[in-house]
Amino acid sequence: MEETISLKELFLVLRKRLSMIIGITFVVALVSAIVSFYFITPIYQSSTQILVNQKKKDNSVVQYNEVQTNVGLINTYSVIMKSPAVLDKVRDTLKLDMSAEELNKKINVASEKDSQVFSVTVQDSNPKLAKDIANTTATVFKEEIANIMSVDNVTILAKAEVAKGQSPIKPRPMLNVAIALVVGLMASVGLAFLLEYLDNTIKKEQDIETILELPVLGVIVQMEEESTVKGLVATKAREHTVGS
Repeated sequence: MEETISLKELFLVLRKRLSMIIGITFVVALVSAIVSFYFITPIYQSSTQILVNQKKKDNSVVQYNEVQTNVGLINTYSVIMKSPAVLDKVRDTLKLDMSAEELNKKINVASEKDSQVFSVTVQDSNPKLAKDIANTTATVFKEEIANIMSVDNVTILAKAEVAKGQSPIKPRPMLNVAIALVVGLMASVGLAFLLEYLDNTIKKEQDIETILELPVLGVIVQMEEESTVKGLVATKAREHTVGS
């Protein structure tokens, strides 16, 4: 026989396990908040912008082909910027206690499509160090690209700065807590239905009709042990009084 479940039964299951659902959701959210605020190291971000454009000695108009050439160079420049030829000098200039590979992981180079401008973004747990790495990388790159490719078409548009009261880009504690609330709620509701599905014990007479599909002929009322003892004592006392 195919089993079906009504919305009322779903509501009853949720109400029955409500304390467990609230408890699990609260614990998951609390753990997420503690980890986000006290155990995850905050990461700060700082960026600088670089323009790739050949400098003109006269007032001649920039040709479209020149612009496209500069745009095409950005991919090459992105690789050169994250190469040991540049990063080793950045590390030595700032006297960083890290390898070129570790420094490479902190730097991201990105550009907009068909744009001559690309950005150098650095992430670090120290906002001032992130700023210094971004600015030094741009400066060293500008110096080295002239030697490597014999060109002078790089201009630093904007230097990285540390804003007053700058907030870390990650972690985002409130977002983490919100996600934890949703995940905890979903997990606890799923667990509630799983426990209800695995619970095949009979607790009331309606369960007999539902599970065994048998009619209930009668119900035996269970008397409280304490009430039964008091009743027997009272009966014995009355008998003793009458006998006297």
